[in-house]
Amino acid sequence: MEENQSENEFNFSDTEATRKIFALKKRIRAIAGGTSASKTISILVWCIDYAQNTKNKKIDIMSESYPHLEDGAIKDFKGIMIDRGYWDDNCWNESKHFYKFGGKSVIKFISVDKLGKARGPRRDVLFVNEANNISFNIFDQLKVRTKEVIWLDWNPSHEFWYYTEIKGVIDHDFLTLTYQDCLDVLDKNIIDDIESHKGNKNWWLVYGLGLLGEVEDKVYTGWNIIDEIPHEARLERYGIDFGYSNDPTAIIAIYRYNNGFIFDEEVFLKGLSNKQISDVLTNLPKALVVADSAEPKSIDEIKMYGISVIGAEKGKDSVNYGIGVVGEQRVSMTKRSVNMIKEYRNYLWMTDKDGKILNEPMGIFNHSMDAIRYAITSIKGLKPDYLTPQQKEDKVFNLMIKRKKIRREGKRENIFIT
Repeated sequence: MEENQSENEFNFSDTEATRKIFALKKRIRAIAGGTSASKTISILVWCIDYAQNTKNKKIDIMSESYPHLEDGAIKDFKGIMIDRGYWDDNCWNESKHFYKFGGKSVIKFISVDKLGKARGPRRDVLFVNEANNISFNIFDQLKVRTKEVIWLDWNPSHEFWYYTEIKGVIDHDFLTLTYQDCLDVLDKNIIDDIESHKGNKNWWLVYGLGLLGEVEDKVYTGWNIIDEIPHEARLERYGIDFGYSNDPTAIIAIYRYNNGFIFDEEVFLKGLSNKQISDVLTNLPKALVVADSAEPKSIDEIKMYGISVIGAEKGKDSVNYGIGVVGEQRVSMTKRSVNMIKEYRNYLWMTDKDGKILNEPMGIFNHSMDAIRYAITSIKGLKPDYLTPQQKEDKVFNLMIKRKKIRREGKRENIFIT
């Protein structure tokens, strides 16, 4: 859940996080941390410094998909290089995603979502970004093909192979970073927002303190990631959650396929006017648009541009009711839907100060999730039998207990399907 420093402008300064990163010396260097902890950026700075001060070295920066890289590590890499005056367009290969430095050292960005891809050329340095989204078999193949240094970073929302295959097994450096390591560069609004979640025990443990938690309060689980939308899939709806200055506008396409649904992120941007939203929709394949009914003026204006749009049905308990409908579906997401995948992984139920899960979702990481809920609940035939509020609450909690039991038995969510 590493956050970019800025949407439009990158202003880099060394932080305590950067200084701690540069102090690590062992072959494997593992970095866990909370939100806005500068994990990824600090490791990228180290990789750039290494490439500038060596000759003929190969540095691979890898993640689960190219869309994830393009929206994260590649964007941050370019921002650092431009900010520090290092960038040369002639050194960047856009199609093959690599940058060649003066001493002929190369930083390359790679996607490895299948085991076969990991059995490729050897390298000197490896950086696995958000390592908890990569299988151990893939990492193991990458590790034996790396000569010098291996960097790992992740948000410690749950235990994964690092805690069983590396911790206490292989000699390595380990570091925990938090937003406190970046106080001199973080905007006060970001700091205030992070600290406003201190009352949510599970969230604060993982994203505030950077400590291993049991974030078992995920709203949705079991969604798969697929490469692209099959030709046989049928477009059903678009869902829109409006934003502007502080929040992004999310437009999600909903496809029906093989008795399930595929969600595809079309737009996730701040600052979009209703005219710009209409222009986007005009250039997409036609389908009914279901938008946040809290913005009737926006819906009316979009209608004026010829878009078929309705407001989502809302009412008492409509959020939990909609979550229940979405949660009953078999869901896949396209791998290009980077922001939606991030929100899916971090969309949580609220908890009280004792860690008890409350029957209300948190008001963050919810933009694409709300857009999906608006669209799905508008499709006839998907609504479950009527349940009383207490029955709905019992059903939600019973599902969470069932998922918790499955995880304790060692079963894992499917992240990739081939």
